[in-house]
Parts: sequence; structure tokens; C-alpha cells
Amino acid sequence: MRDNYLEEYYSFLRFPSVSTDDQYKEKLEECAGWLVEKLTSIGLQTQLVPTRGHPIVWAHNEQQSGRRTVLIYGHYDVQPPDPLELWDSPPFEPVLKNGYVFARGATDNKGQILSHILGIQETIEQHHDLPVNLHLVIEGEEEIGSANLGGFLNENRNALKCDVGVVSDTGMIARGVPTLSYGLRGVTALEIKVTGPKVDLHSGVFGGAVANPITALAQLLATLHDRDGRVKIAGFYDRVKPLEDWEREAWRKLPVDGDKLIREETGVPELFGEAGYNSVERIWARPTAEINGIGGGYQGKGTKTVIASHAMAKLTFRLVPEQRGDEILELAEVHLQKNLPKGVTIEITTGHSGPWYLTDPHSPLGEAAQHALRNAFNREAALIREGGSIPIVSQFREILGIETLLMGLALPDCRAHSPNENFPLENFEGGIRLNKAILQELAR
Repeated sequence: MRDNYLEEYYSFLRFPSVSTDDQYKEKLEECAGWLVEKLTSIGLQTQLVPTRGHPIVWAHNEQQSGRRTVLIYGHYDVQPPDPLELWDSPPFEPVLKNGYVFARGATDNKGQILSHILGIQETIEQHHDLPVNLHLVIEGEEEIGSANLGGFLNENRNALKCDVGVVSDTGMIARGVPTLSYGLRGVTALEIKVTGPKVDLHSGVFGGAVANPITALAQLLATLHDRDGRVKIAGFYDRVKPLEDWEREAWRKLPVDGDKLIREETGVPELFGEAGYNSVERIWARPTAEINGIGGGYQGKGTKTVIASHAMAKLTFRLVPEQRGDEILELAEVHLQKNLPKGVTIEITTGHSGPWYLTDPHSPLGEAAQHALRNAFNREAALIREGGSIPIVSQFREILGIETLLMGLALPDCRAHSPNENFPLENFEGGIRLNKAILQELAR
């Protein structure tokens, strides 16, 4: 790897491009400007596209008829670095330790997208052109839901007409194991507010005569699952697409012990989940109902003997093919209303939503991806789904009519979104090789 690549990587990482906090707005613009300058310098036609939020960087080569057109997507925004006290080094001052670069955004997504940029650069330097028509779209709002990306895609649908998308914003199943992710879970959210008395009450004066909203909420949330972790909402599993036999067989043969890996990463005393499935099957192919937050009543030091007037909880549902987010929210509301304890009322507010994604890894495009991964890492690719959600992949399908190849470079212990986020230089270099290999494969 060239010496200047590491310095460029460091420069990219030093921008505190935190999209969720307005105080970083200027830094996001500076980071986008750095990308424009870099992409222009390697020979791409580049523009900064303003949005209602943070700008999108759009670059392309000279488009020629008769060639396949490829869209590579990434994002330059990052998660907040908090809590700062848990970092071993300042989050926006990259440090190289034992072959790993530590900084916020090192993996998610600056290391991964920069490796693609450098792969493009090397191909242009060697051949004075690329083997495909290329569009490179790098946004600054992925970490806050990509609110303006859909509008950009719609407005430029004709100019962005392409054959396939390539995204490196997912993970490798293990170090050194190239991985093609062909499925993602969707997500939909709601918030519950359970209300009893109009004000907080003295628990001695009123306790036993009025329902406690916190108790009622706890009882209500306990109805969501049976003791084995299966969701008890009527109709919740009606549309779930069963696992294919080849998937279960392929996942059993993966070169990792999924249960052991999850125990080590999470530190839990034992694993738990829906009966009849192992851990990776639960994460990659089964839906869930999760309580993400709960609150109510006195939270300070010591004791305050009150019956709180209300309590709240935040829920999300991870969705799998062929579940529908709006339908799941309707079923959840019916369940919650039906199981609401006496003496309280409930208010339900729906939140964000994103669809699931599933593509065929054995299609010609999927085979091209597997060949590229094998060429870049000298090992057969693992075929997996992932438990997380990337809503923009579904937008690519809906708006541009393309399938997306998810060829992630993140390791399971990369600590994305957490303190001490890191990215190994071997994956940075592997990403450069992967870019050159996938563009060559897609040109065939």
C-alpha cells in the first residue's frame, strides 16, 4: 500500500462529520469538499449536490455506450463519538495500533468507501479508464436515515440509470473471510405511552386504589413474547418467508462458530431466542419485537414514594421477507390495545420504518460478486444475510430498478457506533483489490 494512502485516510477521518448534531454542519461540508477534491484529482467528473440537509457527493467517469453501468454508494457522515471517556485515543485523531486504525468512522464508512476510491484511482492510472460506466454517490446523512437520498435519486433517475449497485457498508463473517450479504432485515418502530392519574400521586395515600402505569406497562410489555422468545402478536409470523434448505446448509458450514462468536462479543452468560433456530438463523432470517427503551416515575437518588402519572416504552420490530411494516404496526396496536391492563389508557405513536431486502446470490450478478471476492481475498466467499437494516438498498431497487451487491469489509469486533471503532489495514488494502476485481467482473 502506498504511503500517501494512509495519510489520505487519516485526513478523511479527522473531519468530525457527525450528521445528527447541527454544531458539526460546517465540518460535514468541509468533509464533502475534501471528497470532491479527491475524486476530481483522480479523473472523475465530480459535483457537490446540495440537499435540505447535508450535501451529496456525486462523481462519474465519461459514460460510453455498450458498457455496463455500476453505482457505488457510501457515506461520509459518522456517528457521534460519545461517550468520549471510553475512547483510548481521541476519536477524530486517528491512531495506528497493531495494524488497526482507530478513529470514529474508521470502518463505518470512511475506510470502506475510501478503499473503493483508491481502487478506482489505481485502475484509471493503469488503464487511463475504467472498464465500466461508473457513478459514485457518497452521502452525508446515512446515520440519520438518508432523508434526502430518495429525492436525489428521483430527481436524477435518468442520469443515474445503471445496471447494479455496489455497497461496502456491511460486514465480513470473520477476519480473512470474504462475505457477500444477500439479505437484510427491515425495521419499523413505535412508541407507547401508558397514562393513569392526571398527576403523580402519593403512593401511600393512593396506592392500592388506582392502577400504577409503570406496573401496567410492565405487564403489557410482558405479553409480547412467550418464555421461549417467540412473539405472541397474532398474525406476526403469517407472511414470514421460510429459510431455504440451501441457506441452512450453507450457514451451518460457515467457518465460524456463530454461538461462540456472539457470546464472546456480547458477554452474555448464555444465548436466548426463538426455539427451533440457531443464533445466526434468528439474527439473519427471523423477525423480532424489541423493547429499546422504557421509563417512568422517579429516576433520582434515593426514594420518592409516588405513583407516576404515566410510563413510556420504545419498540422496534425487525422484519424479514415477506413481512410488511405497516401491517406489523397495525397488528401490534391491536395486540397492545387488547392486552392493556385496567385503569390506564394508552397512546401509540409510530416511528421510522425501512423495508427488508433479499436478492439472489446465485444470479449472474451474485456470481460476479463471489468471483471478485475470491480474487481479492484468495478464499471462497461466505453467503450470509444480516440482521441490520439498510433502507437505501430498497430505494435503489424501487427508484433505480437495480439489485445491490453488499460486499462488506467490517469485522465483527470493529466497534462501529461504539468507542474505539477500528479498521484493519489488511481490509483497507483488501477493499482496494476488491474494487478493481468487482469492476472487472461486472464489465464482462
